[in-house]
Amino acid sequence: MRTYADLFAVREFRNLFLANCAGIAAHTTSALALGALTYASTGSALLTALSMFGAPLAGVLGSLTLLSAADSVPPRRALTLAALLVTAGAAVQAVPGLPLWARFAVIFASAYVGSVTGGARWALLTDILPANAYVLARATMNTSVGVMQIAGFGLAGVLLVWLSPYQVFLLALALRAVATAVGWFGLSEHPARATERVTVARTLRVNRALWADPGRRSLLLNLWLPGGLIVGCEALFVPYAGDRAGFLLAAAALGMLVGDVLVGRFLTPARRERWLHPLRLLLALPYLAFVLGPPLPLAMAVALIASVGYAATLPLQERLVAHSPSDARGQVLGLHHNGMLAGQALCAAAAGAVADLVPAYYAVALLAGASLVATLTLTAGLRRTAPRAATIGGVEDRTRPDPAAAAP
Repeated sequence: MRTYADLFAVREFRNLFLANCAGIAAHTTSALALGALTYASTGSALLTALSMFGAPLAGVLGSLTLLSAADSVPPRRALTLAALLVTAGAAVQAVPGLPLWARFAVIFASAYVGSVTGGARWALLTDILPANAYVLARATMNTSVGVMQIAGFGLAGVLLVWLSPYQVFLLALALRAVATAVGWFGLSEHPARATERVTVARTLRVNRALWADPGRRSLLLNLWLPGGLIVGCEALFVPYAGDRAGFLLAAAALGMLVGDVLVGRFLTPARRERWLHPLRLLLALPYLAFVLGPPLPLAMAVALIASVGYAATLPLQERLVAHSPSDARGQVLGLHHNGMLAGQALCAAAAGAVADLVPAYYAVALLAGASLVATLTLTAGLRRTAPRAATIGGVEDRTRPDPAAAAP
């Protein structure tokens, strides 16, 4: 399966893709509305940023408590239940006069629910598609996230000129309802991957087993740290470029899109592995040029070229799937996703703290240097991820992955 036509010919993938698009559009639309409402109520830039981008920190709690639900509950039921709860949260946000603390509680509770079951979505790709289609499918989903974020923020920005935040919340509620319906009616029943009940004990046991394995630990660290530090660079685009920061963000988004399409669509598994390390270096190296305080056009070129390097996560995710047992795959992918989002939020906060001490262009270069050091330091650990049987959570998985897809 090498083409988008092949991918979208699979009914369940098509519906999962549509549900994900509607959910992302709902999230971005409501996030901007909540940010506008928060700033109008408090005048606090910190609270506004937290209202829009702080929710992924709830994923840390989800990863430590009930993340095993991604494998212990049938994926269609897990995703539908989560969608219903998040839709209820969207309905609460549309209530005028709700205290700000209650709105924050709703967004963090919704993020917690999403962090617990989100791994089921990514693991479902391995159930409905052939093994060699995972990278193309994940790249396609990544692309849709970027496009729908741009569309959601753009639509909300236009609507907020004419409508109140509460009316924009109603639009987000409608999008959530669409996502829920498409997920329930468009997906088939698949059995749970694990037979154990959803418990904190199982979640922690599987997490310990994951972290104890040097190969999986290396993959997770490579997926979390270098990219998270580069997100910190992007968090400084506003201090660096002011009201022209949107051009830098657009350039970075375009670079990510190009990388996902090139690596996900046009590279074979063997070539993905060959390009893995150059792409990892590409993510950080261009940003070192910010030490010179480049003008906006050059800074845009730097952001575009560097962001192509985000595509290095695709072969790393391919390896992670190959080295994850089937009965814990949802938890593994959920842990990766939650850790990535939490790391990005923390790195963005750290970037802001650094930029309070030195000029923004120096801070960007410093964070890029830290990302490069992390990339080089973590490279050796990637040699461990050769195809082999894996045991996690007390269950052995002897599924033989495609050697070309998982070669170190």
